[in-house]
Amino acid sequence: MRLKLDENLDPRAVRILHSAGHDVLTVPDEYLTGQPDTVVEAACRQEGRCFVTLDLDFANVFAYPPEKYFGLVVLRHRKPTAAGVLNLVRQFADWLKRKDPAHRLWIVEPGRLRVHEPAFEAEE
Repeated sequence: MRLKLDENLDPRAVRILHSAGHDVLTVPDEYLTGQPDTVVEAACRQEGRCFVTLDLDFANVFAYPPEKYFGLVVLRHRKPTAAGVLNLVRQFADWLKRKDPAHRLWIVEPGRLRVHEPAFEAEE
């Protein structure tokens, strides 16, 4: 899967997802650090990448309708330590073996995946 990781994720997350066979770029890789969310999400759509972030703004389906994206993944942890977030990344990588986040919002929490399905099928 083609993924873009937000600047708020530990760089070690790239290695975890690469080792699981995914094509991973980061916001800093593309000199998008500090850019507005609209610029980052537009880059993801243009490149056909699923966006992975800790930013809860992307969990707002009215602002970011999942059917318009190649996947939006929000990692949520009550007490976000580096180790806890990396465990969520591993959990996310494991779910990618069985499910596709395209045109959906995934909220990944410890031991749990919440999926927001679009109201209708997205046109490719």
